[in-house]
Amino acid sequence: MRAQAHQKNRMHTPSQTSLSDLEAFLPRIHDFIQRAHAHSPTRTFDCPSAAALDAEFNTVACELFRHQVQSNPAYAAFCKNRGQAIEQVLNWRQIPAIPTHAFKELEVTSLPSAMRGRVFHSSGTTEQRPSRHFHSPASLELYEASLLPWFESHLLSDFEALVDQQLLGPLDRPGMIFLIPDPEQTPHSSLAHMMGAVRDRFASVDSFFAGQLSASGEWLLDMDRLLFALRKSMCTNRPLWILGTAFNFVHLLDHFESHSIRYRLATGSRVMETGGYKGRSRELSKSELHAGIGGRLGIGPSHIVCEYGMSELSSQAYDLRVGEGHGELETASRRFRFPPWARVRLISPETGKEVSDGHVGLIEIVDLANAFSAMAIRTEDLGRRDGDAFELLGRANQAESRGCSLMSLGEERSRKQLR
Repeated sequence: MRAQAHQKNRMHTPSQTSLSDLEAFLPRIHDFIQRAHAHSPTRTFDCPSAAALDAEFNTVACELFRHQVQSNPAYAAFCKNRGQAIEQVLNWRQIPAIPTHAFKELEVTSLPSAMRGRVFHSSGTTEQRPSRHFHSPASLELYEASLLPWFESHLLSDFEALVDQQLLGPLDRPGMIFLIPDPEQTPHSSLAHMMGAVRDRFASVDSFFAGQLSASGEWLLDMDRLLFALRKSMCTNRPLWILGTAFNFVHLLDHFESHSIRYRLATGSRVMETGGYKGRSRELSKSELHAGIGGRLGIGPSHIVCEYGMSELSSQAYDLRVGEGHGELETASRRFRFPPWARVRLISPETGKEVSDGHVGLIEIVDLANAFSAMAIRTEDLGRRDGDAFELLGRANQAESRGCSLMSLGEERSRKQLR
């Protein structure tokens, strides 16, 4: 019995050699992220062609896949039960995507317990078993190496124009209000960690988190402090960045409605909303939410940016760069894009194969920044493909999930073996 228990524990523990090999591979990922960001449309550096970048992404992804299979027991068992041989994976599109629900059942990580300094949980008020994404200092460093440049490209893309208009000084940092609690209050929130990293890198000293935690753990807003900051921004004619979840924007708009408040923030102000309601407020369509933000804060659609991310990932997608929309930008016409160090596949629920442009499928992401868990993730979200971008359509229902074999016999057997 003791021998069996010892063997079972060994199945759950990554070998030191395989983990060391993975850690030694991290500089290659960091280097690729830096050069791929330099190749993004907002940059003018002398960079490799898109074709060369795609080829290098494929090489890095396939090598990272081999490291993850060697160092991550849960993911290795998932691949084995899918019948996926390591040597057969020659293209990133062949890398098996583990479903997000596996992060609730399994420890999908290459990190031994002693190295798991942080764990991010999926959000939601009804989940009894949240997803768990384990992090170490090295994985958080990679997380932020992915987060910060892509955020800057989308939310700060017009910074020089603001300086030219004398709305900001060349050495200024933007004033930011985060409609979520402080990261110290919510250490298991990947969104709070993301916002904390953004604050530390980009925000002015008077930026703050306007969220509060209720006794039951609900995310509320400090309305007095928030409204004071909005009025101050208008009085000083200083642009303001407001970032938060869709449900907290609804709470803000409801407060405005009940108190007959309508502001017009300074030119250049912008909003980033992360979507998601999960029963925490009344739900609005994107068009209704953005119309409300525009009507109550005076921010046009070209300055409202939507973010798509999740606790199981380390990279985020955005639907436009500030100012790139012209005229009456239709919310429904927006498309999300991940950074060039992450790629998207749209998988048909009926066939399990990748769909062509204009068709709907379940969203899979291959994220190089997810080095210590599994870089290929199958979400429960539906999207419509548009080249390397996608239109987000919402959550898939259970029938669609089963149609795409999310709970195939191999996956079910893997779960039973590793629980």
